[in-house]
Amino acid sequence: MKAVVISRAGGPEVLRVEELERPKIGDMDVLIEVRAAGVNRPDVFQRKGNYPAPAGVDPRIPGLEVAGVIVEKGPSAVDWNIGDRVCALIAGGGYASYVAVYQGQCLPIPNSISFEEAAALPETVFTVWDNVFRRGKLQRGERFLVHGGAGGIGSTAIQLGVLFGAEVYTTVSSEEKALFCRSLGASKVINYKTQDFQDILSDLGVDVILDSIGGAYFEKNINLLNPDGRLVYINAMEGAKAEINLLKLMQKRIILTGSTLRARDRQFKETLRNEIWDEVWPKIISGDFKPRLFRVLPYHEAAKAHQLMEDSNLLGKIVLSF
Repeated sequence: MKAVVISRAGGPEVLRVEELERPKIGDMDVLIEVRAAGVNRPDVFQRKGNYPAPAGVDPRIPGLEVAGVIVEKGPSAVDWNIGDRVCALIAGGGYASYVAVYQGQCLPIPNSISFEEAAALPETVFTVWDNVFRRGKLQRGERFLVHGGAGGIGSTAIQLGVLFGAEVYTTVSSEEKALFCRSLGASKVINYKTQDFQDILSDLGVDVILDSIGGAYFEKNINLLNPDGRLVYINAMEGAKAEINLLKLMQKRIILTGSTLRARDRQFKETLRNEIWDEVWPKIISGDFKPRLFRVLPYHEAAKAHQLMEDSNLLGKIVLSF
């Protein structure tokens, strides 16, 4: 099979296309012939040598989500049939023309969306559903702040927040991104380069915050949260260490949480998959939720895709086609 591999830790130029053996499937696995693979920021971290792959995952091949057709299945993989169009959350190996995955991490591709659109769904939808709706317990009518609303996670969080009845605010770095986020349903968009989001939102208050920035945002997030507010971290790009006023945390009864998804076991991911199938997939089938693609590039241009990711001028997801 063709695969994009990390030849050594470094910049985008270290990504190379090589010919490798197809992965072998386990008893409850399916083999997907990949038609498209999503590109995510953890792929960049892995390429730089800062995010090692979990045990049992080929560390040479990045990629956390794919879409394609099932061409083989294990004896106990009874949930799917040969020829089914599926997308899947995986722990690595997605930048390849074939990938083996546990059957419980797959979702059917609705007829209304393409392989490229489907490949943009698993990583962001699983992440947002787990962190915003399960851990953050976002409820209808609450105020929800998404930091970095124009990227893959952010655009998914905005859309799902709106669809489930929240009032959604977001921070962005440009007017182009602001227009994009408003088109997704965000009711208030703050350009953090020219405005202070704490000043803008202080009179409103926020119930749930999804943050991937960390650093100086931490104290502002705490200040903005309403009593019983929830602060959820999925990354800390501007710094993982912060000081906290414990009295304020107690007085407001704030819940501080966060998670990473990649290393969770397959039973956890299957349970999460089942909830998403029940709660989110009907909104995708109906067209109420639409994956937003920023760029689709052929797999042999993976280095260009990573450079686009690092430039941080995204309006949605980057996807590789096979």
